[in-house]
Amino acid sequence: MKYYTLNIAGLKRDLPIIKLSDSLSIASFVILGDTELVEKTAPILANKLPEIDVLVTAEAKGIPLIYEISKILNLKSYIVARKSVKAYMENPIEVTVNSITTSNPQKLYLNNEDVKKIKGKRVALIDDVISTGQSLKALEDLVLKAGGNIVAKAAILAEGDAKDRKDIIFIEELPLF
Repeated sequence: MKYYTLNIAGLKRDLPIIKLSDSLSIASFVILGDTELVEKTAPILANKLPEIDVLVTAEAKGIPLIYEISKILNLKSYIVARKSVKAYMENPIEVTVNSITTSNPQKLYLNNEDVKKIKGKRVALIDDVISTGQSLKALEDLVLKAGGNIVAKAAILAEGDAKDRKDIIFIEELPLF
């Protein structure tokens, strides 16, 4: 297997290069379970954010990052857009997403209680990696549908052409292969 060496926040990670198609491979960046990486990158992102009221991420890889950022910013909570409707959800809102790392369209949902927390608030969208921007766009659509005011879109890494976007905050670039 081939690897890409990522140096970020004083840490080194060897990321396996995964073939997605005949013409596209990615360096697999997974923060789930990497406490050290999350603890080192969260303060960097938190310091780059404008003033916000609410943090929102999509299930699941952004969860440890948004948790750490919420602690740093002294927020009492954060919101996770779910990938399926849960029994506790009343009148959830939804959007559809086509991500580079999933083969089929998925949906994202917000519970009506989360919608109330977002409406009229300054929201930062948080993710681990921004690549094609499809997941981020779906999250943005969901927050706008909930009445939130998106003031920041941030991730640890910007993959491929995402590094050229002027509307996102990120720490390091990640090439496509």
